[in-house]
Amino acid sequence: MKVLRAYKTELDPTNKQCTWFMRCAGAARFVYNWALADRKERWEQGRQNTNLYEQKRRFNALKREQWPWLYDVPYTLQETAFANLDTAFQNFFRRVKQGEKPGYPKFKSRKRGIGSFILRGSIHVEEGRIKLPRIGWVRLKEREYLPSEQQVKLLFVTISERAGRWYASVQVEEDRPESETGKGIIGVDLGISHLAVCSDGTVFDNPKALEQAERKLACLQRELSRRTQGGQNWHKTKAKIAQCHARIANVRQHALHQVSHYVTAKAKPEIVVIEDLNVSGMLKNHHLARAISDVSFGELRRQIEYRAKWHGVKVVVADRFWPSSKACSRCGCVKSNLALADRTYTCDDCGLVIDRDLNAALNLAAYGQNRQTGGDCLGSCGERGPYCEPGTEQPLAA
Repeated sequence: MKVLRAYKTELDPTNKQCTWFMRCAGAARFVYNWALADRKERWEQGRQNTNLYEQKRRFNALKREQWPWLYDVPYTLQETAFANLDTAFQNFFRRVKQGEKPGYPKFKSRKRGIGSFILRGSIHVEEGRIKLPRIGWVRLKEREYLPSEQQVKLLFVTISERAGRWYASVQVEEDRPESETGKGIIGVDLGISHLAVCSDGTVFDNPKALEQAERKLACLQRELSRRTQGGQNWHKTKAKIAQCHARIANVRQHALHQVSHYVTAKAKPEIVVIEDLNVSGMLKNHHLARAISDVSFGELRRQIEYRAKWHGVKVVVADRFWPSSKACSRCGCVKSNLALADRTYTCDDCGLVIDRDLNAALNLAAYGQNRQTGGDCLGSCGERGPYCEPGTEQPLAA
């Protein structure tokens, strides 16, 4: 079965190549902004709505006289810029029809970053370098990661910049490998003190990337406030802040990929059970809002779901109001007075003493087991209900 997959890695370009990248990104940004301004102008003047092909035809008629420098960059930049804007408007009107409040497509600004651009055509990958159209060979900082054209079909490559570093994301079409049939069920409890606790006892610590860099960020922000806006030192401090934010994002992403890889590929389960967390409601707690945002529960769930598809693992999402933390993983007794500060769960009925997060992970694993067997109870006691009644003793879930 053919599937689409992207491989992203960092480039090691020369100064001349960096200048060329910035030139290409600026050209793509210019075409996108021209197309957006053209659509807004026609709408405000009450003229007939335009479309992708009509806009491209009028743009090409003006390009030779007004913007001849666009002939120095690959033509695919112009193609993808128009296509991206058309996709943005399609998404905008689709959300309007659904009754949502979408944001109107915005102009791209150089102040929000250099941007990105897409290249198509003859793309070749060798050990330690990649050949791009009109640019030539560019060195890679990571070897033996990008697949070559002998292994997969290379479709296009997206060149992007972040905090002074350039990245290449190669879109390929490859055969999906046959995954081994997994065994067992694993429950994953997400939290702040620990990023994730699995029902098999594996614990992933929360790196707290933002908290670790908070003092440095505050120092850089004070330094920026003392600079003259637009000056050279102001731009240098802005670059330092961007690098700090990029490092925070990289540390966070590394931790999330570790969790999603383990619960789908390394543990090789048949079913992964996760919680349906109300993140927007949790963010209303001003004491925990920053810590919850730093954990990125939504991104972790997205990674688990797409990796599960790759490896043939089924994902079960527990009901939002199901008492995974308050219920005892041994007897099913629900402890209604469990406070957020109680990190150890002590059952008043059977006397079980267990870590709170591990108890929730075991309950999630049992939830997935009951979904498979058609039961509704927490464990295997046979009672019908959202959880086991107190006193229905059962073995500890595994």
